[in-house]
Amino acid sequence: MTAAGPDHGSDGDRVGAQADEVDVVVVGGGPAGMAAAHTLGRAGHRVTVVERQRHPRMKTCGDALSPRAVAELAGLGIGRHDLDAFHRIDTVRLVAGHRSLDCPWPAHPDLPAHGYVARRDVLDALLAERLAVPGVELLEGYEATTPLLERGFVRGAGVSGPGDHDAEVRGRYLLVADGANSRFGRALGTYRRRSWPYATAIRSYWATPRHSEPLIECALDLTGRDGSALTGYGWVFPLGDGTANIGVGVLSTSHEFRSVNTSELLQRFVNDLAERWELDPEAPLAPPVSGRIPVGGSVGPSAGPSHLVVGDAGGFANPLTGAGIEYALATGRLAGEILSDALTSHDPTALQRYPTELAAAFGSPFKIGRVLGRVAGRPTVMRQTARLLTRRRRIGEGALRIGLDALRTDDAGGAETLARLARTASRFAPDT
Repeated sequence: MTAAGPDHGSDGDRVGAQADEVDVVVVGGGPAGMAAAHTLGRAGHRVTVVERQRHPRMKTCGDALSPRAVAELAGLGIGRHDLDAFHRIDTVRLVAGHRSLDCPWPAHPDLPAHGYVARRDVLDALLAERLAVPGVELLEGYEATTPLLERGFVRGAGVSGPGDHDAEVRGRYLLVADGANSRFGRALGTYRRRSWPYATAIRSYWATPRHSEPLIECALDLTGRDGSALTGYGWVFPLGDGTANIGVGVLSTSHEFRSVNTSELLQRFVNDLAERWELDPEAPLAPPVSGRIPVGGSVGPSAGPSHLVVGDAGGFANPLTGAGIEYALATGRLAGEILSDALTSHDPTALQRYPTELAAAFGSPFKIGRVLGRVAGRPTVMRQTARLLTRRRRIGEGALRIGLDALRTDDAGGAETLARLARTASRFAPDT
């Protein structure tokens, strides 16, 4: 992969080493965009990735890589020899009040029994470097601003680069991968379903001598100013480098959501855990970073005549946990495979398989998550749920299996049985 620098020319010039038309233009160089670019490049197609910032860059992210994310990375050639540079996690600790329950990652035949905590800026830089294959070019420091339309088909993007350098990047197809609240996607007509839940999150880093703990901690007892339970959780994700990523996330289904001040909520949360994690709550290592996260596939349409939408740009984040990296990687890979088929067969209608395959892969768990999130939005339900998850091991481990989308297809365990019941009920539950 080549990283192109500024190409100073007149307005409307082509930019980059591949100045003629490429096969696919990818808008966004995060996990979703790079997974798609790698998949396409490995199949022999020419790809230009347009990334507004330069790596490494910071994101609102908890930095956790679940076993499903680890499996997706392995499929892209990012294996243990790469990931062992990060902090390995073997246990998830659920906390509510003075009670806690340590759970191993749910066993699954297709997933590893461990995860990692990896700073997002370092991870994204690793992906940009390691997913390098011939035919893939990364344009850093260029923002895709305007879709180039020809007879209703997207044929690339107008971009703005260093020194207000305006240019064009043209391709037969385009992939929207510019993250949550995607501007480029909205320019192509995508929108978030307003009746569906979303999340807000905020995080920063703190120094702690417990940075090497082989576990992540999730607190289920967040409360609003009035003391009512919030639908969401606080997290402590140790990085093994002397620091921990600490943050809070709240679903819009929370009863007091509109009155939640996430900065205040984060400070209260850090104050509560300061003694346990031996940290100074008044000394974050960087200003907190916050953002809104569309979840549960809430943004659409995901496909057009010549473009597809992946990752956070399509709202592909877990509706219960807000985790998005595994879905970014998975949707990027899937979109890359479908675009490769369209290019090889010279059949643009292949793109219309994408929504169907998304629904087959994620439709049911996303719908279950949205329904459960609404139920948990009632303060009394959330409070009782938090107590049960930390007092009953089978319930806690089962909930973790559902929340992490780690259900087994050939198992009749409690989590799978509950998921089947929830799946049946969700068919009759309106998404309003």
